[in-house]
Amino acid sequence: MKTSKYYIYSLIFLMMYNCTEKQEKLKVEVLETSAKGNKLTKITEFNSNKENPVTIKLLPEQEYQTITGFGGAFTESSAYLLNKLSKANRDTILKAYFAKDGANYSLTRTHMNSCDFSLSNYSYSPVEDDIELKHFSIKEDMDDLIPMIKDAISVSEDGFNIFASPWTASPWMKDNNHWVGGKLLPKYYDTWALFFSKYLDAYKAEGIDIWGFTVENEPHGNGNNWESMHFSPKEMTDFVEFHLGPKLEADGYGDKIILGYDQNRAGLKEWVDEMYRDEASSKYFDGTAIHWYESTYDYFPEALQYAHQKAPHKFLIETEGCVDSEVPKWQDDAWYWKKEATDWGWDWASEKDKHLHPKYAPVNRYARDIIGCLNNWVDGWVDWNMVLDKQGGPNWFKNWCVAPVIVDPDNDEVYFTPLYYTMAHFSKYIRPGAKVIGIENSDDELMVTAVNNPDGTIAIVIFNETKTQKPISLILNEKTVEFTIDAQAIQTILIPKA
Repeated sequence: MKTSKYYIYSLIFLMMYNCTEKQEKLKVEVLETSAKGNKLTKITEFNSNKENPVTIKLLPEQEYQTITGFGGAFTESSAYLLNKLSKANRDTILKAYFAKDGANYSLTRTHMNSCDFSLSNYSYSPVEDDIELKHFSIKEDMDDLIPMIKDAISVSEDGFNIFASPWTASPWMKDNNHWVGGKLLPKYYDTWALFFSKYLDAYKAEGIDIWGFTVENEPHGNGNNWESMHFSPKEMTDFVEFHLGPKLEADGYGDKIILGYDQNRAGLKEWVDEMYRDEASSKYFDGTAIHWYESTYDYFPEALQYAHQKAPHKFLIETEGCVDSEVPKWQDDAWYWKKEATDWGWDWASEKDKHLHPKYAPVNRYARDIIGCLNNWVDGWVDWNMVLDKQGGPNWFKNWCVAPVIVDPDNDEVYFTPLYYTMAHFSKYIRPGAKVIGIENSDDELMVTAVNNPDGTIAIVIFNETKTQKPISLILNEKTVEFTIDAQAIQTILIPKA
């Protein structure tokens, strides 16, 4: 009798022990993109029990910024190329970017008037001294740009926001009467504010709702190479406070988002100090837009932290970044993982800034920057062109760049570069409304970020830039899972809703 009793108690203890063990296991789904060839590949075999794993502890009780979204830009160049492809390949690309089982882009950009990634210079207000913009027309967008946007809308199940950016006003509104450089003449400030309102009307008539604007793409200029228009911080702030903001408000568009600045991060301090100089100016600025071209590796965390502290309840969105000054490598995945790319600064930066522009690996630059931004209060990250050709255009100025998707329209071929999968690691799994959460990471060689998604799932993105495979021990609420991240790899780890 005693033996039977002992046996029953032992059995119950073992069952309880096994149950506890199971509860301590963290259920996850791991997806990896790597230099060895994985492309958002689901990892099913976990190599655990390795010595000295990297410990990553999730701290969901620590919440930071709310995610606005991830995506890319609708440009005339991208739209023109899509129209040159077969319907099957055009549909494949749009679904890859906007379908739920694709990258599921949620935040996008487009240009007002022409930009360097247009086929030529053009404006919606071509008639000189048309102060009331009676001849305003978006006919230049009707063949390529608007059809691309409409088709993306039809593909997207979750929907996405679009913000628009002008590179320049019509030359007749500027002090140099030229597409490139110069400043908006003060006598046309009201006309230029009306331009934004007219644009909203015209796109709304086409069934496209514009979420908001950046006031001016790159107000410092671009070296006077392609379309640009210069503003000082005070000039832009005055334009928004006294002209653009009130005009949109008066025309029933007071809910539209206005993002100031829209250039590189090193200049953030002087801009946010002026934009948020007082309550009257802050009223109309909904946030700050930034680019990444100041450096190939530095994401300027101090500047990002400063901008957030200056306006903690405003948007802080990366609105443009790309592999610039490079002709794309066609069907060569390995190049995107090697430190062979150079940017504009490799040739043109001043001697004191040369150190900011070494050779780099394109995948590294994207992954490092996005994670660095998310860990420093940035709430949205938008790539530049979605589609370019094998030359890195078309671009009227021959300012060749790389896009995540490269096409050969002559042969109707499409190449999804590793940059497409890099973007999807974030856009597909980190959804609008997600909250960035705290983490503890024991390995400085790994970059890690994590969010609580609106559906209750947790998404973690890990980037291993090194050439060494690393074992990981992921911990959440005392539950643990062990797995390995390959050398030169990005992983998204999904934890289902509790």
